This record gives sequence, C-alpha cells and structure tokens, in this order.
Amino acid sequence: MTSRKPAYERILLKLSGESLLGNQPYGIDFEGTKSIAREIKEVSDLGVQVAIMIGGGNIFRGTKGTAAGLDRAAADQMGLLATVINGIALQEVLEKEGAFTRHVSAIEIKAVAEPFIRRRAIRHLEKGRIVIFSAGIGSPYFTTDTAAALRALEIKARVILKATQVDGVYTADPKIDAKAKKFMTIRHLDVLNRGLKVMDSTAIALCRDNDLPIIIFNLHKRGNIKKAVFGENVGTIVR
Repeated sequence: MTSRKPAYERILLKLSGESLLGNQPYGIDFEGTKSIAREIKEVSDLGVQVAIMIGGGNIFRGTKGTAAGLDRAAADQMGLLATVINGIALQEVLEKEGAFTRHVSAIEIKAVAEPFIRRRAIRHLEKGRIVIFSAGIGSPYFTTDTAAALRALEIKARVILKATQVDGVYTADPKIDAKAKKFMTIRHLDVLNRGLKVMDSTAIALCRDNDLPIIIFNLHKRGNIKKAVFGENVGTIVR
C-alpha cells in the first residue's frame, strides 16, 4: 500500500503570540509550546518544508501601546521585539525536540537571529530546516498577518496555515452569536467584502492577488497541523 503524501510541500504556519500563552495571562507556557513544537516537527519529518511567522501578542501588542498614548511607530517596534523573544523561545523548544531550525529576524539582531535574505531562507527550507520568522517585516504599521503573507509569497510557500483559537471562519463570532455559521470554503474577496476577522485586509489582498490559499483551523486540537498539511478538512479554506 502506498503511503499518503502531503498535499503541500512547503508551508508557512502563522502562529499568534497568544498560541504560546497556554492558560497563563501573560508570557510563554513552555509545556504548551513543547506540544506545538512536537506537532511542527512531526510535519517536518514528513518531508514538508516548514516556515513559521510568529506573533508577539502574549508579551506586547502595539495597539495596547497606542491606546496608552505611545507613538504608533514606537509601540509597533516594541511589538516586533516581542516576536523576537517568542522566536528565540520557539527555536529553543523545537531544537530540544530534535528539529533543525533557523531563526530569521526582519530587524537585524545578529546575536540572536539571522537577517532575512530570501534566497538563504529558501535554502534553509530545502535543507529541511524549520525557519522561524520574527519581527514581521521589520517596519511599524504592518501586522504579522501581512508579514506572513509577504514571506509566504517570497519563499514560494504553497499555503498559509493560520492557527487560531477557533475551528474556522464564521459569519459572526460563534462565542457571541449562537446562529453563526461556519464557512467550509470562502473566497478572499468575500472575506474582504464581509469584513470577516480572518487576517488583516492587506494580508488577504496579497493572498488574493497571488492566488495563495489560507487554511484557518484550531491549533489546540491535537493533530490539526498534520491534517491540514494532508489536505484534510480541519477548518475553513480561503481561496
């Protein structure tokens, strides 16, 4: 019997900072992060080339800084540095699980991460290394969602896997509206027209213009990353 092959040979996994929180109100739950790392390594061991864009909301979110009166650019830069902390933590946990990794920061911090060079990042992937992208695109006013879409296109990923707290995209917030209905598939344009909270509009437009699909799924259901890679129905596909 022929074993199944993954549906995607190269992926970009978008992880929010909150995915590292666990049940904590702040910071990094290392036990929970280890569980995520094991799933990522399982996918990498299948021969899938894995890149990760990490957020920083578990430590600092730029919008909270601006709400407190900080300049938007300064607040966003603080948020970008929070993603670097998460990148260091995720790299350490992945390597403890036996994975080979590279941490690539859009803000040059040579002591802890490589600078982003597109061809080098692709070469790391080709060699089977898990590439962790931090610091977004290195500029304020751009979210890590937009950075995920941009990096996915630059490295020629076949899909963005957007790991969330819910199992897909709904017509409304299912925690608030009991009548909210889940989309199995939806077009990029419909996400924009409906104002659905999938990714920010710049990210969705980039994916739409370049025919890049996005799979939105629940990170906290064990095995969902692998299922998504095999093309199984685990959430909502935006395409």
